[in-house]
Amino acid sequence: MAETDHASNGIESKDDTAEQHKLSLMRVFVESRDPSSKEVDDLMLRRFLRARDLNVEKAGAMFLKYLKWRKTFLPKGCVTKEEIQYDLSHNKIHLGGVDKKGRPIVVAFAGRHYQNSKSGGLDEFKRLVVYTLDTLCARMPAGQEKFLAIGDLQGWGYSNSDIRGYLGALSILQDCYPERLGKLCIVHAPKIFMAVWKVIYPFIDDNTKTKIEFVEKKQMKSTMLEDIEESQLPDIYGGKLPIVPIQDA
Repeated sequence: MAETDHASNGIESKDDTAEQHKLSLMRVFVESRDPSSKEVDDLMLRRFLRARDLNVEKAGAMFLKYLKWRKTFLPKGCVTKEEIQYDLSHNKIHLGGVDKKGRPIVVAFAGRHYQNSKSGGLDEFKRLVVYTLDTLCARMPAGQEKFLAIGDLQGWGYSNSDIRGYLGALSILQDCYPERLGKLCIVHAPKIFMAVWKVIYPFIDDNTKTKIEFVEKKQMKSTMLEDIEESQLPDIYGGKLPIVPIQDA
């Protein structure tokens, strides 16, 4: 529908044409430096291009850095459940249905994550983040490129404060999965969390900041219903759909 609307608007169609031209330039740029780029579709390149405001050189450098990261961080091509058993056992990540735009819904329980875990550690947490993002991307219907996340801070305390982990997750999201986050709703945020938020906030890019909303407890259900139908809203927030641990989804 969006593509049709663009075509009916002279100004927007010009913007689309300009973007397509820059996309072609970016493909030449990245393929000349890394031939494996030929295996990547235009949708992925376009996300990186948009993340750098259509600056071909910056977007190309960002994409090439991503390719290098993926080959190093994911030598097998993906994260297996066996590599993140500890984090999965704490049921930190759950999946739900889809929002009104068809974006898959993920719920992350921050109160179930601890910085000084007996096993796992930062590397395993990063692998969990990648596993989650890859799973969400695989669940997106045709024509959809984004997801909706709910960050649930119920029971969160200083023992859950893992700034290195949070920044690591943010870096992966922004640098390796650009233009994938559609919206982040933060619920049950305690006042003590704001001290940590002030540390993290400067590292969030401006585009991502516009997608984050702190949801008031008293307006939680009504606020979420603006984006999610009641049949798809997680039952723990007053909806009708049970959420499922990501490893069981």
